[in-house]
Formats: sequence, C-alpha cells, structure tokens
Amino acid sequence: MADGTFGGFARPAEPTPQEITEWALDPYSTAPEGRQWDLTLATDELADTWLELAGDPTCPKRSFALHVLYIYAGDAVRTKFRVHPRKRVDRLLEKASESRDQYVGLWAANTRALIRQPDLFDYHEWCNGGLVRRPRRLDPGPKRR
Repeated sequence: MADGTFGGFARPAEPTPQEITEWALDPYSTAPEGRQWDLTLATDELADTWLELAGDPTCPKRSFALHVLYIYAGDAVRTKFRVHPRKRVDRLLEKASESRDQYVGLWAANTRALIRQPDLFDYHEWCNGGLVRRPRRLDPGPKRR
C-alpha cells in the first residue's frame, strides 16, 4: 500500500489482518461484492484488528469495525461461547478497557451487560448495526431470575 490505495483481497471470504487494516484505512476502498460480508469477518483471528481500527478516530471504516465487534460479541454470547470462546472474549474486553475511545468503551460496557444478561441480545441491534448507528449504553436493569 505504498501509494495509499488498497490493492484488494487475495481471498475476500478469509482476509488477513493486514489486508483488513489496509482496506479499512483506505477511504476509497469498498467492501467486496456479496451479501453479509460483515458476518464472515467476525472471527477470533480478526477481533484484535477490528478493536484497533474501531478505536482509531482517523480510520475511515471505524464504524464498520465497531459493527463487526458487535457481531462478534453478540455471536459469542448468543451461542453460549461455542463460536468464540469466553476466554477470547474476556481478553478482547481487557484490551478494550485500555482504550480511551468512547465508542470502544461503550462496546465493552454493552458486551459485559450482554454477558451478564444474555436476553439483551437483539439481532437488529447487535448484528445489523443498530448499536453503531445509535450508540448508547444498554441498561440491563435488575438481574432476572
């Protein structure tokens, strides 16, 4: 990416962290054709990359990175950590706590709330970008028995 433009993905369904970073930092790059590319990117291998990009206020695809983090967390909790191990999610939350970025902090707070109260999961909010378009702290309310 010497000239500042992204050259493309070798395998769009399985991009590398470096490819994702180059794509996200290029303001003119577009997502590959195909439906639900965002859902295929919420992987353990890319989670740290998405966290880094979501916390970078200069990243042109920052909202997309945050969106993928919400998908990642929602899938983890919704599947009772079968898709993404609890240890992995906890480590990502620990890294997020080191960020001073308000949106990363909000993602971490909402993810912790979802872990405590899984019925807060709403597909539209977690996987269709609702919490990215309307950033807010989820209020789990009193813990239900």
